[in-house]
Order: sequence, then structure tokens, then C-alpha cells
Amino acid sequence: MIDPLTPVIVGVGQASQRPPDPADAAEPADLLAEAVRTAEADAGARLPLAARASVVAVCDILSWRYHDPGAVLAREVGAEPRLTVTSTVGGNSPQMLVGRSATSIARGEADVVLVGGVECMYSRLRARSGERRWLEWSQPDDPPCPEVWGDDRVGSNEYETVHGIAAPTLVYPLFETALRTAHGWSVDEHRRQVADLWSGFARVAAGNPHAWSREPWTADQIREPTPDNRMVTFPYTKRMCANLNVDQAAALVMCSYGTAVAAGVAPDRLVFPIGAADVHDHFYITERDSLARAPGIGVAGRAALAAAGRTLDDVARFDLYSCFPSAVRMAMDALGLQGPAGGDARPLTVTGGLAFAGGPGSNYPTHSIAAMVDACRADPGSTGLITALGWYATKHSVGVYSATPSPNGFRAADPAALQAEVDRGPRREPAGPVSGPVEVEATAVVVERDGTPSLAVLAGLDAGGRRALAVSRDPDLGTAMTVEAWEGRTVRLTTDGTFNTFDAPPDAA
Repeated sequence: MIDPLTPVIVGVGQASQRPPDPADAAEPADLLAEAVRTAEADAGARLPLAARASVVAVCDILSWRYHDPGAVLAREVGAEPRLTVTSTVGGNSPQMLVGRSATSIARGEADVVLVGGVECMYSRLRARSGERRWLEWSQPDDPPCPEVWGDDRVGSNEYETVHGIAAPTLVYPLFETALRTAHGWSVDEHRRQVADLWSGFARVAAGNPHAWSREPWTADQIREPTPDNRMVTFPYTKRMCANLNVDQAAALVMCSYGTAVAAGVAPDRLVFPIGAADVHDHFYITERDSLARAPGIGVAGRAALAAAGRTLDDVARFDLYSCFPSAVRMAMDALGLQGPAGGDARPLTVTGGLAFAGGPGSNYPTHSIAAMVDACRADPGSTGLITALGWYATKHSVGVYSATPSPNGFRAADPAALQAEVDRGPRREPAGPVSGPVEVEATAVVVERDGTPSLAVLAGLDAGGRRALAVSRDPDLGTAMTVEAWEGRTVRLTTDGTFNTFDAPPDAA
């Protein structure tokens, strides 16, 4: 007997557009409404559900600002919710919205909930380049959204920002080279490992009808720089980076099991969120014990599985958040996954990931949840797990899903207890100004479009174990960082009292 208040996802919808003229593009709210209508049709209910939504939750939108995106969406689909919700910035947000909404449904505080998000960065960027186009998109005069869920702290502290290490395309390559050292890979072996992992994601995207790019790129095509696959920040080429240049929307229709039955939703459409967990790692990268690890993912993953009454061995498929390869590798290490290269054939993605399926701002996990729902419907007795993260492997949200309900219904792990567990873990302090030697921990090299290194970055540990940051604009040093590993070697820094630099290769000072 299933408890009538058990939360369930009954419909999922995805929408995208690529108009020849950006002036003809649907605005974000319209594209999201299309995804909601697709989700309504996907549920196949005899009675309408979207218009009955008591809560409308929309993930933070970067490409166009609405004061209350949930209110705009509600008008588009004819709903009159008692509550609208939006989120802070972060790819953890959609799963967090689903987890909190499931809790509200299970408590009888909400009945039908719409969860969704959208980005139209593709149209926005095209309208602002070349022959400019004016976008006739609306900006309704709604009051600010009354409920904003999530941690609104910026992702970098002052020390990191001063050194320019406050962009994903700079931070995740630092994680990547730290991982290279942790796994004992040479520079070339590491690049092959990353490309092999990513080519598997590209193959999944090739079979995903909702993917923005459906090219089954090979490992060589991903690894080697070419005019259309330039090196962005070594060791990452363009095809290794999340693709934000998309117009994509996704939506979920959630409700209680009792409401689903009363509305005539067929049993084979129902997929249950059965476990969830949210936590954040030490918030700033200079505070973390290791740049190669994200222990919060492991803490949240184990807690979500325990809440669902499942183990890692019970999971048939994953969707690991995949803004960059290092995010996937850190999740694998934190969860104890070997992946295909280690003999574990279970899929690591059900969409193809942010580089290929598309990276619509904070909203990618809504697409991964939608794809996971379809996968669970096709394999009713199975379990799926998704990870979602925000900022720099900082904010984590994990969800467990199955078309077979858990005997315990939906359970969310206690966030305070999880956070206390993470907070007890070892941490470091930023070193501040440093004039003297540091042991290199991680490196990254920003590369211009002509292939010239323009900025070399390193993170290192001083004699007291504090983390130092430093940069150099010497192209020869940048080139040297791409040829051989500097990690584990000593570099001498200089400082002006605020900003650290280096002007010689390792062990030369």
C-alpha cells in the first residue's frame, strides 16, 4: 500500500530552439512554458495538473531577468499557485528544488508542484553580435519572488578574486591537474584519460534527442586542439568545457501519489524521488584540504542512498554533474566509482553532460532528472542517482530515483548533520602574500585563440601548509606548464603585498 502523500514525478518535458534570426526566438518564459506543456502531456493524466500547481519553483535564470520567474510561468500555464520559488545561482539548485518540493508534498504542505528552468543564452549572444537584433522579450512588473532557496554566497573569496581565480574555466583546470597528480598520471596519460572519459559522454549525447550537440566525438577529436576545438585553459580544450551557449528548458510535474491516481496518471508514468541530500564543501577553494577531492559529494551521496534504503551497488545508472571532466572524476572518487575504464559498465551520464547535451546555466540537472525519469520508466525495478553541484565543486545536491517506490516513501537526509560532518573535515587557510618557496599543488594555463599562453596559474602549499595562489604572464612559463608536470616541485613566489607572482620554473630559484 503506497502512502497517498508519497511524492512522485508524473511528467517531464524538455524544449529547445535555434531560430535562424534571434529576433524570432521565444523568450525564456515561453520556452519554459513549452517544456511544462510537454511535461503535462507526458504525464497523460485525464485531469489537468499544471494549472492546479500550488507551488511553482523556477531555477535562477542568467540569460534574462524576471523579478519572479515562477509568477511569469504560472500565468503562461494558467496556474494560480499559493507560492512561487526561485533559487540562488548554482547547478545544485534543480535537485535542491526537487528535494525540498518532495518534502513539502510528503508533509501535505503542497499538492502539485512545477519545477523547471530555462536559459536562452544562444539567442542572447547572437542578438548581441554581428548585425545586432533587439529582443522583444517581456519584463513584467512583478514584485520580487518571495522565496529564494539556496546559499547566496559568491563562489570565491577576496584572495582568490584578487588573483583572478574566480571563473570556472580557471578553477576546474586546477582541480584537474591536482587529480592528475593524485592518480599518478603523466601529462600525456592524463590527457588521454580525460579524453576517453569525455568521448563516452559524447556517445551518450549522440543518442539523446534533446542534446544540443549530437556529434559522437572521438577521444582524439576531444583531446587535440584544432581551429574549432581550441585550447581554452590547459589541459581543457573547448570540447571539454560546459557549453552555456544554448537555448534549452526543462520542467517536471510533481505531485502526491494520491493526486496522481485521482488524476488518472498511468502507473507506468510514475517515478519516485526516494532519497535526497544537500551539503556544501568548505566553501572556498583555498580552504580545502585537497584540490583533488570533493568530500561533500561522498557525504551527500551516501546519505541520499541511506535515506532511500539503497546502496551504491543497487544503482543501475548515474548522472554525475559534468561541467568539466574534473567534476566527474571528483564525484567518482568521492563515491567510489571506477567507471568504464575500471570495469564498471554502469552509465555515468544519461544525457551526455554539459559539454555535449548542453549546459543551460544552473538548470542542467532538470534535464538530467528528466532523462533519469525516462530511464527509470524503461527499467522499472532499477535505481538511478544524480549529482548536482554549484560554484567550484562547492554546493552539492544528490537525488535517488526509481519507478518502484521505497517502502519508507521519500526521505531527505538531515542537512545540519551532513554539514557538521563535512565541516569537521580538515581545512587549510589562505596563505595571503607570499615571498618565498611553495610546493606546487595544481596548475592551469589560459591560452589565447592563437594558441599563445597568456596566463599561468598555480596553487601551492607553503611551509606551514597554507594554500598560496600565484600567477605569471610569461608565455614561456605557461608553455612549460603544458609540457611537464610542476606538481610536487618547488617554485619561489614574490609579492607586492597583495598579489603573488612567479618568474622562474620549478626548482630553479
